[in-house]
This record gives sequence, C-alpha cells and structure tokens, in this order.
Amino acid sequence: MKKKIIFMLINMNIGGTEKALLNMINEFPKDQYEITIFLLEEYGGFLKFIPEDVKVKYFSGYQSIKDLLNQPQQMMSLQLLKEGKIVKAMIILFLYIITKILKDRTLYFKYILRKYPILDEEYDVAVAYGGPMDFISYFVIKKIKAKRKIQWIHFDVTKIGFNRKFAAKIYRKFQKIFVVSKEGKEKLTNILPSLAERTEIFRNIISPQLIKTQAKEGEGFCDNFMGIKILTVGRLSLEKGQDLAIKAMAKLKQEGFNVRWYCVGEGKFRNKCEELIDEYNLKNDFILLGSTHNPYPYIEQCDIYVQPSRHEGFCITLAEAKCLVKPIVTTNFTGAKEQLNNWNNGLIVGIDENEIYRAIVEIITNNDLRKRFSHNLLIESFDCKQEIKKIMDFAV
Repeated sequence: MKKKIIFMLINMNIGGTEKALLNMINEFPKDQYEITIFLLEEYGGFLKFIPEDVKVKYFSGYQSIKDLLNQPQQMMSLQLLKEGKIVKAMIILFLYIITKILKDRTLYFKYILRKYPILDEEYDVAVAYGGPMDFISYFVIKKIKAKRKIQWIHFDVTKIGFNRKFAAKIYRKFQKIFVVSKEGKEKLTNILPSLAERTEIFRNIISPQLIKTQAKEGEGFCDNFMGIKILTVGRLSLEKGQDLAIKAMAKLKQEGFNVRWYCVGEGKFRNKCEELIDEYNLKNDFILLGSTHNPYPYIEQCDIYVQPSRHEGFCITLAEAKCLVKPIVTTNFTGAKEQLNNWNNGLIVGIDENEIYRAIVEIITNNDLRKRFSHNLLIESFDCKQEIKKIMDFAV
C-alpha cells in the first residue's frame, strides 16, 4: 500500500519554497507514495507544474476568513462594527486584546476555524510546509489527521514571521521539525532548546538535469547587450536586497564598467526599486524583467550571478546558479556559508552595497578567480538522495 503524504502551504506562487517542493515531490517513487498538496488558495504560477499524479486540494473556507487572518484584528473589529455586526466585532476585539497580552494567536485561530471540521482523509505524514504562517502550523495540528506530522521551516527565525510563544506551544506537537540549513537549525534551537531533539536539517532540493534542460529553452536575454551581464533572481522585496544591488550598480557605472544588471522577479518592492533606478539614473542599466517560471536561460547566459539578500532560509536560486557554474557573489545571509566556500567557488560579502560592488569588480578583473570558481563548481555534487531518504524514513 502506498504511503500517503500531504503538504500544506499558502499557494503555488513562483518562489523558492514552492520550487523546492516541486523538486522534492518529483523525487518520490510514484509506486510507493501518494502525494497531496493542500493549498489555502488556488493561485500561483507554479500550479500548472504540479505533476499529474499529485493530488491537489484547496481549503474551501479560506476566502471567507482571509481578511480575518491577514488584516489587523483591530481594523477588522472596526469594519465589523461599521457593518452592524456588533457581537462578532466585540469577539474579535476581545481576541485581539488576548492576543496582544499573550503574544499568541492560538485562540484567534481556534475561533476562526470553529466551524470547519477535521479533514476526512487520514495520512501517514502531514507537513506544515508553507510559511512563515502560524495558521498553517495550527491547521496541520488541529485539522489534519495523520500518524506523524512535520513542521518545515524555510526562513530565518531571527528575522521574520516567528512567534516564539506560539512555536513553543505548537511546534512541540510535531514529531519532526525540518530546517533548511545548519545555521537556521542552530538559530531555532538557540531560541527554543526544547525542540533540539526533534529538529533536523533538510536542505532544499534542486534538480540539476531539469535545470540544465530548461536553461536551453526560452530566449533569455534579448536586448543584444554586449557587455557584462549581472543577474539577480528573487521576489522583489526588502529582504531580497534589490535596493543594495541598485546602489552597487550605480558605483559600477560611476567607475566606467560596461555592465548591465538584470532582475528576474516580481513583488511589492517594485515601486521602490523603480524610484531608486530613477534616482541613480540607471533606467537603461538596471532592468526589472518581471516574473517567470523559468529563469534558467537568464542564469545560463549571465556573466555574474549576485544574491544580495538580507536574509534567507536556504537560497534555492543560489544553488541553481551553482548548478549552472556561474561566478557568484552573495551576501552572508543564513546558510550562505553552507552553499559557498568563500574564495573557492564564489564570494561571500557583508550585507552592504560597497562590499557587493568590490566583489563584482574582483570577479570582473580577475580571470584566474573566475576559472577557479568554474572548475570547483563543475566537480561539485548535487545528489539529493540522502535528503529524500530523511522524509521517506520518517514515513515508514
């Protein structure tokens, strides 16, 4: 009989977490595992890339509670008062006060989900995969029947989306906690030592053969620029550091380097990026390409790959750039030193536009360094069998 595993996340937006999930489920033997993806909403550019043999389910009640989850509780209470829903408004306001005092939204989640039954089907393993979102962790514990449960952490718990009190209460109900980097695991267990015994590293998986195949598909760059092409891939957001990239680019142009910097990705930070591009007069030099499900032709064709993030969990785009043997500059976010050996197969710098600028100049001007990086990346292994075995063993 097949083992049944369900992964819960927000949606299938084009991002590293979702891509890592697709890569992983493609590695499961189809004759041994029945995989279900359970989404809060039917949304995202990666939806069409879910394999046909994978079941996809949606939380039918999400739209009715979406505002309650994502909008500030005090604002929701005020809105309900304006709508004449006085009792509900008072309950939400009361729960808001309790939440602020306890610094824990567990009671609020319980109220929101009070009318929703536990899912009918039972699984061997249920995984709270998407995040940071405490609601998904709560839902997996309270509303999904499974023999064993996993909390998966893709983010830096010292930076965003981590409620210590909630985690201390809910994470201990999971039999296993996977964190996507060694440094990330250390940060979690330093904050909550009681979770150490059940916490394990599970690095995000890439599919080298698929990456190399897709790198040959599509056009990639089409502007006929003949200088040095620098590339960054990632959601446009403050934590991804595109503002640092723009400022580093301004220094490169000021020093006369014939370079053009391209960003693949979309997000709420676009307006700020466009303002900075105008401020530094880089309209023809720093190009926002928008989002694509296949960034690999751009990575394949670029001369330097730069990851200017302020924080990450495990940066999958960095792993993809390594797979395509690109000279890499990355900031020193959580997990960076686990992916790159500084001065051996890439450069790791501080989270600062000046350090990013100097590292790029080093790569541009040092041919021997580029050759060393390429050689060392070529001989690197990307075998994922040991990682996949961790979850297979857990499902036994």
